[in-house]
Amino acid sequence: MSLKLQINEDMKSAMRAKETARLGALRLLLAAIKQREVDERIELDDAAVLAVIEKQVKQRRDSVAQYEQAKREDLASAERFEIEVLSAYMPAQMSADEIDAAIDAAIAETGAAGIGKLMGPLKTKLAGRADMSLVSARVKAKLSA
Repeated sequence: MSLKLQINEDMKSAMRAKETARLGALRLLLAAIKQREVDERIELDDAAVLAVIEKQVKQRRDSVAQYEQAKREDLASAERFEIEVLSAYMPAQMSADEIDAAIDAAIAETGAAGIGKLMGPLKTKLAGRADMSLVSARVKAKLSA
């Protein structure tokens, strides 16, 4: 079953179970997926759906930071719940050691000494499995060492 169909089925089960918070998060996700399909006039595959989910999670993390800064814990906790719901569709996240190993392999493959040359191959290899801002910071630290 494709990821998009799985999300749709989970939305239906949340509707039946009257889980309003979960239902809202899944509806927003499906709306974002549909919007991208309409904008680009294509049917999204699992990789593209993962990219949409990643973007939604990143937006919610930014919102949590802003809500916490404004001392609105009620809104921040709602966003954290949505992050949990969306993260269930993401592949398992890589550990710091696995990320470092991937960075070392990319440096060995490309022989690149700059961050720009490394981030391209790393992004394709680690997409959905690691926070790319964390990867970028680790690459900078490795290159400056």
